Amino acid sequence: MVNLKAQYNRLKPEIDAAIQNVCQEGAFIKGRQVAQFETNLAEKIGVKHVIGVANGTDALQIALMALDLESGDEVIIPAFAYAALPEAVLLLGLKPIFVDVNENDFLINISDLENKITNRTRVIAPVHLFGLTAEMDALVDIAQKHSLYILEDAAQSMGSTYFSERIFGSSGTLGDIGTTSFFPSKNLGCYGDGGAIFTNSDTLAAKVRMLANHGQTQKYYHEVIGLNSRLDTIQAAILNIKIRELDEYISRRVQIAAWYNEGLGNVKSIIIPQVKFKTRTHAFHQYTIIVEDGTRDQLKEFLTENGVPTMIYYPLPLHKQKAYATKDVLYVSEQLCHRVLSLPICPELTSEQQLYIINKIQSFYKS
Repeated sequence: MVNLKAQYNRLKPEIDAAIQNVCQEGAFIKGRQVAQFETNLAEKIGVKHVIGVANGTDALQIALMALDLESGDEVIIPAFAYAALPEAVLLLGLKPIFVDVNENDFLINISDLENKITNRTRVIAPVHLFGLTAEMDALVDIAQKHSLYILEDAAQSMGSTYFSERIFGSSGTLGDIGTTSFFPSKNLGCYGDGGAIFTNSDTLAAKVRMLANHGQTQKYYHEVIGLNSRLDTIQAAILNIKIRELDEYISRRVQIAAWYNEGLGNVKSIIIPQVKFKTRTHAFHQYTIIVEDGTRDQLKEFLTENGVPTMIYYPLPLHKQKAYATKDVLYVSEQLCHRVLSLPICPELTSEQQLYIINKIQSFYKS
């Protein structure tokens, strides 16, 4: 789905030189490139603090730990998302409360969220899925009304923005604390594992840095139980190169999405995602269609046979997973799992390749 080899070859001289510099300097852990990347990313997304960690899942766990929650406290999360968030919630002795999503944007449903708030609710954790930020105005209003934290899972939305009359900024910087992943296939990806935590709070930033460093602010003196999670220097050096390309990557993804919309707009069996929103820009980490007539699996098989990679995000909602199962009925999330299909949208996709994909989908439905 992402041509990482082609992406590397385009940046090869700079990437190789950056890695070589780290090797020559010998500071493989906490080298200067880590602090440099944290500064570069903070400036890019307009947030006061960026703390690099080992991966996106660690980022979620550490962010939750920094909020000083108690066992049994409830964290509201969308059911149509990846497992990292409920995994972190449950490992900390907290309780995930699953809510449904909207069909039009795949994001957390505000009405269902409000119905799930109890006296044990402490955190709302929207997942900014596929590259689009959730409705932050409504989420901020609810959080303020009930004195709740907002933890943004922005692992898939690097490069997207939100801009209402009251709230403006980059995805992941709009709540109390945000997290992201630098998994290689992400819009801003490294060449291994990596993640980061964002916040404008000095207090939360200090807690996060301590928690990620074995619970210590001074070496060998441990104030709290923490863990060992850090962005290594080589990955930071690579990200310092790739962050310069982020705007171009996003622009290319948006253009590809627009071409898909134009090419697939007349296919009656397909609902295509929106490109423009009044208060949000889409970074299109994934281009995900909804197949209406029950032919999703056949379409996927047909495209595979014709050399087109596709993915199903996600084949089973979180509340139906064995590890997290509840008795909730979340209709949209359950239906989407049988209807969604993600098409290639990496910046390296050529116009000829995309035309081939569109033509194959059109021919499938004509036949």
